[in-house]
Amino acid sequence: AVPVICSGKVLGNCAEQTRRYGKINCRKTGVIMFTFLFLSIALFLLLLWCVLLKPRRNQPGWEKFSCMRFAHRGLHNTVEGLPENSMAAFRKAAECGFGAELDVHLMADGSLAVVHDSNLQRVCGKNLIIEEMKAADLADYPLEGTEEHIPLLADVLDVFEGRTPLIIELKVWQGNAAALTDAVMTLLQRWRGTYCIESFHPAVLLHLKKQYPAVLRGQLSQNFLKEDNAAVLSRPVRFILTQLLTTAFTRPDFIAYNHQDRSCRALRLMKRLYGVREVAWTVRSAERLKELEGENIVCIFENFVP
Repeated sequence: AVPVICSGKVLGNCAEQTRRYGKINCRKTGVIMFTFLFLSIALFLLLLWCVLLKPRRNQPGWEKFSCMRFAHRGLHNTVEGLPENSMAAFRKAAECGFGAELDVHLMADGSLAVVHDSNLQRVCGKNLIIEEMKAADLADYPLEGTEEHIPLLADVLDVFEGRTPLIIELKVWQGNAAALTDAVMTLLQRWRGTYCIESFHPAVLLHLKKQYPAVLRGQLSQNFLKEDNAAVLSRPVRFILTQLLTTAFTRPDFIAYNHQDRSCRALRLMKRLYGVREVAWTVRSAERLKELEGENIVCIFENFVP
């Protein structure tokens, strides 16, 4: 009888151990499956991110920009009577051998004005919207109290024709991306000069991609997630713009990013994977300019003369 009793205990212990080991194996299997699934999803998202950030590569013409420095809104200096985005500032930039970055708006009569803000309060002291004005109105509003006035794009182009290149930023207002881009391109296609086009608004780049594929196009961006003046945009939109996720649709030739925000992971990934061309704005010291140019970055500068 003793062996039978012992045998029962042994069998009971074996069954208990089997159940215990089974539970442990199930847990291990579950952990392994979860880890595999998590890593698979993470890898898929990483690959998708890489695909979404792929720019257009090797578009001809960049060599004309890579060796230049660009004066932000012209070589302006209010003390010397050279307001930003003025004819005097653009002439000074061209005379000094610099390219220029400038901003373009579409006016109510179809003219193209070169000014940064839609509202003229800051530069003209008037609460007016440039898109609601006509070219004939501009003579009534001097820039920053000087004798200079807001120029038309055609006049600025005359200054740079056959000289240094231009980086032209298109300022979209109330969904006019296509109309603005078409108006600018109509003028530029008759111009004998070197230029590229950039914009914060992806719709401009998308229109260029579809209608004017030969034109060098750039996506302007910065860290919108930390900027107070970006509060007019929803947080998802600010995230998309900061992380350059519209690249999948617009395929820019270069990224123009705020040089203070160059730690952006998306920008760093685009540079590492694809060698995307970079423009840095707005550089305000010779030391920073030298540092960035050491990384082969095209710089837009102001407040000093390199």
